[in-house]
Amino acid sequence: MRAPLISVIIPTFNRRAELAELLESLTRQSYRPFEVIIVNDCGEPVEPVAELYPELDIKLVTLETNSKHVHARNRGLELARGELIMLCDDDDLLLPGHMERMLAALGDKGLVYSDVEIVEYEWNEAKTIRLPRRRRLFAYECDLAEMRRFSTFVSSGCLYRRRLHGEIGLFDPEVYHYWDWDFFLRAAECVPVGRVPVAGVLYAFSPGGSNNSNKFESMRGYLDKLSAKHGLGPLPTKNFFTLLEEEGVRKRQAESEIVWDGKPTISRWARKMRV
Repeated sequence: MRAPLISVIIPTFNRRAELAELLESLTRQSYRPFEVIIVNDCGEPVEPVAELYPELDIKLVTLETNSKHVHARNRGLELARGELIMLCDDDDLLLPGHMERMLAALGDKGLVYSDVEIVEYEWNEAKTIRLPRRRRLFAYECDLAEMRRFSTFVSSGCLYRRRLHGEIGLFDPEVYHYWDWDFFLRAAECVPVGRVPVAGVLYAFSPGGSNNSNKFESMRGYLDKLSAKHGLGPLPTKNFFTLLEEEGVRKRQAESEIVWDGKPTISRWARKMRV
């Protein structure tokens, strides 16, 4: 039986060193076949990074204007040839065996996602290698009712059938910061979804960056749009880690298999920059 082609969609913007580490992690996947679609959102050229990984089936497109990450993902979908889609942010990493595990878990489901480890990095002196400093397991039961109050779905490394977009449409830029929560809720209304209890993805967390929920004012409007779209009622814009400590979220904590050895990922880009 022919193995299904997986299309890995990666939007990127001015993160060449991080992107190189992600591509390095893709070379360590045991599953084949897959294609890699990199959508450069009008950032610095990434061809020099992609060229370092000739064994990967990479399709690269550069947008003429900075359209932001949701539009970039939708552009990647237009180019995807695979029966299955796997999403990944350019600064996250897929651990060895992740694709194979996700495909085995998909079965008759429409979408599966895994647990992750949230990792805080520091750059080496040359700013070519991210050195892990702190790590935290992010593993929560997939309770669909609770997912409407606080989403524990991490899009990086998720796997789903491309035909799902024929039912629910593309990713919605109108909810921007919460595009992934919106995508999960829409998917769960149409197909069976499931959680894979293995921390097969490293999710990059940067203090002071856009992914630490400090920019509450800019996020409030998008959260209100998400709530109105799905009838979620009032939702708080609190610090992400503060929300994790609330009782309703803590009770959903689940056991998960840890597979990362804690070592940094050394990319070919890092080796090249060292020369």
